[in-house]
Amino acid sequence: MLEGLLIGLQTALSFQNLLMVIGGCLIGTFIGMLPGLGPMSIIAIMIPVAISIGDASAALILLAGVYYGAIFGGSTSSILLNAPGVAGTVASSFDGYPMAQQGKAGKALTIAAIASFAGGTIGAILLMVFAPALSTVALLFHSAEYFALMVVGLSAIATFAGTGQVAKAMLMTILGLIMATVGEGALFNLPRFTMGIMDLQSGFGFITLAMAMFALPEAIFLVLKPKNLKGGEGEIKDLRITRAEAKAIAPVIGRQSLQGFFIGVLPGAGATIASFLGYAVERNIAPKAEQDQFGKGSIKGLAAPETANNAACTGSFVPLLTLGIPGSGTTAILLGALIALNVSPGPRLMIDEPQIFWAVIMSMFIGNLVLLILNLPLIPYIAKVLSVPRNYLIPFILFFTLMGAYIGQNNATELLLLVGFGVCATALKFADYPLAPLLIGFILGGLMEDNFARSMQLYDGIAFIWERPMTLGLLLIAGGLVLLPSIRGRIARRRAAGVADGN
Repeated sequence: MLEGLLIGLQTALSFQNLLMVIGGCLIGTFIGMLPGLGPMSIIAIMIPVAISIGDASAALILLAGVYYGAIFGGSTSSILLNAPGVAGTVASSFDGYPMAQQGKAGKALTIAAIASFAGGTIGAILLMVFAPALSTVALLFHSAEYFALMVVGLSAIATFAGTGQVAKAMLMTILGLIMATVGEGALFNLPRFTMGIMDLQSGFGFITLAMAMFALPEAIFLVLKPKNLKGGEGEIKDLRITRAEAKAIAPVIGRQSLQGFFIGVLPGAGATIASFLGYAVERNIAPKAEQDQFGKGSIKGLAAPETANNAACTGSFVPLLTLGIPGSGTTAILLGALIALNVSPGPRLMIDEPQIFWAVIMSMFIGNLVLLILNLPLIPYIAKVLSVPRNYLIPFILFFTLMGAYIGQNNATELLLLVGFGVCATALKFADYPLAPLLIGFILGGLMEDNFARSMQLYDGIAFIWERPMTLGLLLIAGGLVLLPSIRGRIARRRAAGVADGN
């Protein structure tokens, strides 16, 4: 391993590869800030550029830099405009945007940058140490386990509900699951619930739905509430985090670096699921007083998804490099790039071409440092977006929202769906329905159906639930998460009754 590290360091520190790291990080950060132009789009566009370089190590370092750069930079539009630039940063807007509204945009961006750097760096260390062993763990997860993992994700939905809103959150989750069934099914390649519209055959676009749930209602609210049209302060203050705040987020960053990395290792999970589960776990284990702050500008609520998505991004390279299995849509495009470069990812990659494997890992350390150096000094200037009067900001939000939806599917129907869903989302927001559970139900619904269908075919029914111990264990964890809010409620009522009796 030491020999591999030295080979990787020598390759990564060459002048050409350092330029690839810096260039990839710059492109990824910029693209991540723009809603709709996610890492998948830009990596697909840049594959011909990477192939033309000729050097497989340099090409993969460039594409990897774009990938984690986009995840790193995607938090900016989530925090400042409530318009997630990347799917993996949707959860960052839950507390990042309320912090920006409270005049803490600089602090929110600082926390996001530090958490992203820590998650990416710790993830790279774990990748370096555990990659060979984790490749065998990833092979233990089959369709049945992935189905159970999705159920665990859905069972944590109550996390995204406020006090007394669990029923509303569950209702929104079911609506998200229903929306995930539109388009071709997992068992039969026949269109469902498309109403004869050809453009719906592939289902609703995630970017369209994300923009409709978060960005468009924000623009509509600004129009409906003219008193909010005034810009913020010209000078951005409060950029530094205090020692107490650093102490509060340190355990969160540690936990979510580990959890996010291991979720990223599982093929089919990825940064989006890691960020949602990270947020859910941290809210569930937080004390009652801190739980109430989640969704209202909690620093832990921002640090958790930002750490988890960057760690998962690094973890997704484990199945890609050691097994040749893409863990997400983005790593599937990276797999195509590897094949185009005549590199065969798999268990022998570390032995046959160690300079590629270890150079990518060492470039991640350099890339995360580059991203931190690039982003921290720019925070005061990026945060000045909030000082622009809102009546000027509304057209930009609408432009990027419409552009993101159109680029996502490349058809005009998406614009009509965006407006329709945006109006409905605004009405639901007025009625105090949480919108995050709908999006989570939509994301996990398709994955859950696909894996459930495959499991049913392999085991001739639902026998896989008790025939596979890991599946049963995950489903029991999901059941525990469903019961947790009611158990907490009972304990709180008993304590309240005890205090009342004592008085």
